[in-house]
Amino acid sequence: MRHRTASTIVLGITAALALAGCSPSAAPTTPSGSDSAAQRPDDKGDTKQNAVPMTSAQLRERLLNVNDLGTGYTRKPDRPSGGDADVGVSGCPALDELGADAATGSGGGLDFPRSAKAAFAHSSGGEVTEELYSDAAGKLSDGTSRIFDAMTGCPSYQVLAGSTPIDITTQEIPAPRLGDERWSHLLTFSSEGADIVVKQTAIRDGSVLLIVSGSPALVDRHLDTALAKATATG
Repeated sequence: MRHRTASTIVLGITAALALAGCSPSAAPTTPSGSDSAAQRPDDKGDTKQNAVPMTSAQLRERLLNVNDLGTGYTRKPDRPSGGDADVGVSGCPALDELGADAATGSGGGLDFPRSAKAAFAHSSGGEVTEELYSDAAGKLSDGTSRIFDAMTGCPSYQVLAGSTPIDITTQEIPAPRLGDERWSHLLTFSSEGADIVVKQTAIRDGSVLLIVSGSPALVDRHLDTALAKATATG
């Protein structure tokens, strides 16, 4: 089955689309983990359940910028809306079903109306992307859990980005003990002789959901700063 709008099919599919245009000689990135980590809690009994969601404009003001990141970073141009390629998912029925729901507008993807996103390239060749969403805490929790559970429930599957087949393997890893709920995994994208490892960590703090993805070392380096800026008060 083929679906439109990659961002509503799976988290991290942007990395897969980028891989389709990368050089086969690209060197794999070595993943890094966190020693002080914890999986998301089983309950959602945080004290910020009733926090008022922020607008997209407010979220954009809380995104990291090159000054926050330090030297060697440049912001990548925003992807035009509606510019994603057709994407097919095979080998993972849960993700295929999730994509169909999102594509038909009946829910299932991270299609929260209040959102902001920024992507950055580093002079080392690494990249890091930040996404912010805001909604009722329960909606953020359920939507994020559904996607992460579907992805880690399929250790390997394939997507077809345009005419390029991309093999993906997923590995759930401990997430830093931050916020009210947290999720983290490594994704390895393999295509045309190139492997790219992407780390993706999501933190829900009240009515704000932060997702940082990209080169594992850069995700680890900037996660705390991104969360502090996204959830700052006053």
